[in-house]
Amino acid sequence: MLAKLGLRLRIFLFFCLLALGGLASVVVAIWVGYGRAIETTVADGFTFAAILAAFLILGLTAAVWLLFDENVAKPIERLAGQMRSRAHAGVAVELDTKAARYLGDLAPAASAVARQLDESALNTAQTVTTQTARLTAEKARLTALLTEIPVATILVSPGGQIVLYDGQAAEILAQFKVPRLNAQITEYLDAQSLGAAVAKLDATGKEVTCTTRSQDGTRSFDTRLKPMQGGGYLMVIDSQTLDLSPDASRPLIYDFDLLDLQHGAADVDILDRPLSALCFSVFDTETTGFLPHKDDVVQLGAVRVVNGRIIEGEVINQLIDPGRPIPSASTKVHKVTDAMVQGQPDICTVAKRFHDFSRDAVIVAHNAPFDMAFLHRHAKATGVTWDHPILDTVLLSAVLFGPSETHTLDALCSRLDVTIPTAMRHTALGDARATAEVLVRMLPMLEARGLSTFGQVIAQTRRNGRLLRDLN
Repeated sequence: MLAKLGLRLRIFLFFCLLALGGLASVVVAIWVGYGRAIETTVADGFTFAAILAAFLILGLTAAVWLLFDENVAKPIERLAGQMRSRAHAGVAVELDTKAARYLGDLAPAASAVARQLDESALNTAQTVTTQTARLTAEKARLTALLTEIPVATILVSPGGQIVLYDGQAAEILAQFKVPRLNAQITEYLDAQSLGAAVAKLDATGKEVTCTTRSQDGTRSFDTRLKPMQGGGYLMVIDSQTLDLSPDASRPLIYDFDLLDLQHGAADVDILDRPLSALCFSVFDTETTGFLPHKDDVVQLGAVRVVNGRIIEGEVINQLIDPGRPIPSASTKVHKVTDAMVQGQPDICTVAKRFHDFSRDAVIVAHNAPFDMAFLHRHAKATGVTWDHPILDTVLLSAVLFGPSETHTLDALCSRLDVTIPTAMRHTALGDARATAEVLVRMLPMLEARGLSTFGQVIAQTRRNGRLLRDLN
């Protein structure tokens, strides 16, 4: 019956209930106090009546608040989160109008607007899909062509960041550190030998032939630098003499938008950097149990998010030998067996690789304190310091959808229309990939709420820190 009433009338009834309940509380308190006054004294009776009235009114107020919170405040918060998901993250999940049934015409009106926007978005998406398929086919042909040419190709921005690299370049870079978009080229190649060639390139504006050395000085490469219009240069390394084994299946890794990023952004304090300028290293672990102080990691998966998108091809999917038998109860969850981890690297080796993978990035995880605890425990043996900034998708979910919602990874994926293939659920890479997709959808939602810098986001997540304490 209440669902048929208008929103304004229902809110009016809330206040009527509060007023009538308050009057009834006072009447009951006076009646009881009067009876007590007959038995004792008038002062005692009135004192008792005042105390009883206060408790009754407080109880009534709490009850009305609970009704209002459950039927008005929470549904509005949930509806707002769902609308932001559709508006800024492209989520097509149907709005939950049942939960907002006491909000009058608000939920149906929001649903109607969402359907209208979906129709417009569908037409746009069809056009985009056609063009994307064409570009994907062209990219596949370009990748195959570059694989057949015995050179390694790296595009470098004016600020020295890697914007593009092919499969052969990836193999060269991987000999020194994990290949990463937006990484400084001087992390891999000697700054002195490369800097002299770049200075000559800038001075002449013409192609430069030079010999560059690896950052550790153990290798040298015949290199050509070609200036690019608008700044930056294309580095071509003769790989014919390097005895490489090109992997034709490895995609061409690039993001040309990195050419437009302002040089020197890395010098800005991390708290003041916009979310769009950050790189994210999203990871997950599978373990022998739930106690970081004594259990061990059996698998680590990670993906990178640069410029607001997941970088295909930049992943870690590594089994780890825990040096101990894996409990059967844990194997039932993540399907990792003792036979699978036999001969695999230990946690120190993999953690060091992940540390390089996450250089200059914000580390992201779902319930990050749990996964990070394993890395911190082995930090001394690994020889690295985990001083990266951290984001937790549990807390981001609380910021966007309210702390009263469920914040498991499955619930968040359902809310944001992210699908985890059944075979990938409870695998390190599968859960890391799902967490990354969730993050990519939440970033524009955070910016739409005015949380455009990393510092602003951190300030909001700290308000919900108790969620992680309860979770762990």
